[in-house]
Amino acid sequence: MPEFFFLDFKAVMSAAKKPTGLVAATFTPLTTQGEIILSEIGPYIDYLTQKQGVRNIFVMTAPFTLLSQPMNHSINGTTGESMALSVAERKKLAEEWCSKAKGKMEHVIVNVGCLSLKDSQELASHAAEIKADAIAAMAPFFFKPSNADVLRMFLKEVASAAPTLPFYYYHIPSLTGVNVPVRDLLEDIQNVIPSFRGVKFSGTDLMDFGLCVSYSPPNWTIFYGVDEQLLSALVMGAQGAVGSTYNYLGSHINKLVSAFEKGDLVEARTIQFKLQDLLKYASKFGFDLGVNKQLMIQLSGLSLGPPRLPVKPCPPADALSIAHKFQSIFPERDQSELNT
Repeated sequence: MPEFFFLDFKAVMSAAKKPTGLVAATFTPLTTQGEIILSEIGPYIDYLTQKQGVRNIFVMTAPFTLLSQPMNHSINGTTGESMALSVAERKKLAEEWCSKAKGKMEHVIVNVGCLSLKDSQELASHAAEIKADAIAAMAPFFFKPSNADVLRMFLKEVASAAPTLPFYYYHIPSLTGVNVPVRDLLEDIQNVIPSFRGVKFSGTDLMDFGLCVSYSPPNWTIFYGVDEQLLSALVMGAQGAVGSTYNYLGSHINKLVSAFEKGDLVEARTIQFKLQDLLKYASKFGFDLGVNKQLMIQLSGLSLGPPRLPVKPCPPADALSIAHKFQSIFPERDQSELNT
């Protein structure tokens, strides 16, 4: 490979702004027939930036999980439904998210994780072509990597398809079944994957999370992905957070982060407890993707449609009940904003 490529590569990577703060794991707009709706992405981005104060998105995420539940009763599904989408659909969605986010969002991180290495590489290469800000991938979860070395090799092959894009490992063992300690994975990973820039850590092992934070160099971002435990992760040194609830709770969770940064732990705990109260109530309805997506529709007024089968749609009455619970917990939100 010619020398000028390496010089250009270093310049691009060093110039990339490090993402921090809240990142919304976005839902995928679908029709009632399960077809993608590209026209809703522009209004979705405006809602996040103008109503929630969220300027980073993680698109076509895979698993969404309420991880505070016991492992054998975890409430899970998918936020962006990536595993239910074809490669062609994921490309179209990535193109629209990146196009509509230009000048409005600070970072668009595209999930390129697939069960097939070749599909992941195709999506990674495409993300570079459309000028996404970064890519991420989880561990494959049908044929699973047996240890950190194998997982590191897999991620290297994915990242190599888009060497100029920052690459993040998406760790969510409750869904993938791959419980390789992330700290083990990070050993020497910068030499193996030069574009590696951090982790979306959606697990509850705060010791492993803390070890990742303490090991990470300044140009990495270690995101935390368990919304109901965010404050604990901030104490451990999380520099950002990726979550589905930040789609409709971003303005409140921004206040939590701000309170923590100011040393006001009483206020930060108060907001964290409110989020936990909401999620505890929502868990009575299952709080899988169908429930979470319908709640987003109820609170935002966006036309996001139902999830794609085999995930069942949520009865609107259930989502409305959760929305009213939201209103009681966060009373500063005008009741008239609820899409009744």
